[in-house]
Amino acid sequence: MSVVAAAWPTSESAGADPSFDRALAQYGLQPLARAKLQTLQVNLGKRCNMACQHCHVEAGPKRTEMMSEQVAARVIELLERNPGIDTVDFTGGAPELNPHFRWLVSESRKLGKRVIDRCNLTVFFEPGQSDTPAFLAAHDVEVVASLPCYGAANVEKQRGKGAFDKSIQALLLLNQLGYGKPESRLRLNLVYNPVGPSLPPAQHTLQATYKEELSRLFGIAFNDLLTITNLPINRFAGVLRAAGTLSVYQRLLVDRFNPATVPELMCRSMVSVGWDGQLYDCDFNQMLELPLGAGARTVWDVESFAEFNAARIATGGHCFGCTAGAGSSCAGALQ
Repeated sequence: MSVVAAAWPTSESAGADPSFDRALAQYGLQPLARAKLQTLQVNLGKRCNMACQHCHVEAGPKRTEMMSEQVAARVIELLERNPGIDTVDFTGGAPELNPHFRWLVSESRKLGKRVIDRCNLTVFFEPGQSDTPAFLAAHDVEVVASLPCYGAANVEKQRGKGAFDKSIQALLLLNQLGYGKPESRLRLNLVYNPVGPSLPPAQHTLQATYKEELSRLFGIAFNDLLTITNLPINRFAGVLRAAGTLSVYQRLLVDRFNPATVPELMCRSMVSVGWDGQLYDCDFNQMLELPLGAGARTVWDVESFAEFNAARIATGGHCFGCTAGAGSSCAGALQ
């Protein structure tokens, strides 16, 4: 794999290097292009009550970037005009902290969309958020919750002191509402991110361990565990650089490139909306400010998302993070 392993962006702008396209070509694969668009992932802002070390958004309590009412209204307008989109995936920061979050959820559900809330769990204990679990349940929102381990040490290493206890309390609250129970329509999926510079273990094996341990220790139930690879960009890149492991981790991702993951990459069926209305091919490209492969666009410049079908996807060295090992996406491992 000399052609692949030789290249990784040497600059901080991960879109400038053609290494990923060369990796595709080495295996006889065409440059990435979008298939049919099914998911609109909407970043509601960078404000968060936490500042996790693996956060590629670099979200935190001091961030002020938040989606405005005007952009939120345009998102709903576009959903009305594009019935082919079946899923709206809200993320952040902590999306629940955006003042328009509940309106966006309600309007999306009125349009018959499947709605996902990417939740850090601890946000439920912030001022004004105590009724958020009940709101999510009342609107049949699927909760995708970050929980990097079933033990306190690893969670708090990644997410800060006290995060584990609050996360467990939040999961118990969700279970009481019916989330994660076998007989319930309310889905609760957990997300595992490695604490250090390594790939996630096999998703199905780790899921079995999570289910056993969370049930045994706390009586917690959930549906699926999603394993997601940390990309070495923004805050996590800084953590790795400080530890002297950034180049080692980059090489690991390149060396573990798996061409079988390419057909299932999340960017092939989604478009990412930034808090300011800018459009991107995925959430990682958004954080790197890598313009949409189909051309720089905003929510104001497009009427039909169908025009993005078959359009080129902007790629860079960071894309090796989604194609390493079993692959990684917002829906977990790809294989």
